[in-house]
Amino acid sequence: MTAIDGRVPDGAREITTGQANRVWQIDGPAPYVLKHYGDPARAANEAAALALLAQHQAPAPKLLGADPGARPAWTAQSAVHAEPVPADRLLHELTVPLAAVHRIPGPHAGRLAGARRHRTWRDYLHNRIDTYTAAAPDLTPAAAALRRELDATDTDTEPRLLHHDLQLGHLVRLPSGSTLLLDWELAAFGDPLSDLARLAVRLDLPDPTDVLHLAHQTDPAADSRIRLYWRIHQLADAALSTDPAVRQRGRARLP
Repeated sequence: MTAIDGRVPDGAREITTGQANRVWQIDGPAPYVLKHYGDPARAANEAAALALLAQHQAPAPKLLGADPGARPAWTAQSAVHAEPVPADRLLHELTVPLAAVHRIPGPHAGRLAGARRHRTWRDYLHNRIDTYTAAAPDLTPAAAALRRELDATDTDTEPRLLHHDLQLGHLVRLPSGSTLLLDWELAAFGDPLSDLARLAVRLDLPDPTDVLHLAHQTDPAADSRIRLYWRIHQLADAALSTDPAVRQRGRARLP
């Protein structure tokens, strides 16, 4: 087998699906997926997440190589011959893999690599809100309301691993019947309810508590926390989404 060095070999088949990254399927005796990133920080973060998931034998592709410092930054991952779990089965089949992920503890809040680490989950969320208002200053009043709600909410939870980009297409079923979660470049350590809130946004659910049954553990404050995180993710879409429909939907649901 030719050494994996981040270059696209002859015969590679591009399977990019519209995101900022480019992705190729490399066939052969030992097939793999090569991913080139527009943002090196995302390459570093995905590589760190896949390495951690392997340590815990969690359901994800294997990391075969990575160089976040290259131009372009890249990772190589095991090829996954699987079908996306259909929409009508997604919430049911997420239960087991998501519980395995959310049991993995983290040493800090925020991205695993390639970005600033935060002492607390609240600090990380304040930093994210700063990012969103810097990108869209007209959203400052809505962001200020979310800051006040954040400071009034008990978010003192032990950081756990989050996929933080749960959506259709990222959960796939192998021929064996088991499932894997793909695309870990946005992974972070934080409150698992934030994972569920982001999923509710991606599924365009009018009420984020509709996915609370996926929580590995809940507490009396879970309702208020998931609603807060849901609105913060809406703010992220309103400020940063490159899809006009998604951006407008996020703005429509802000306080």
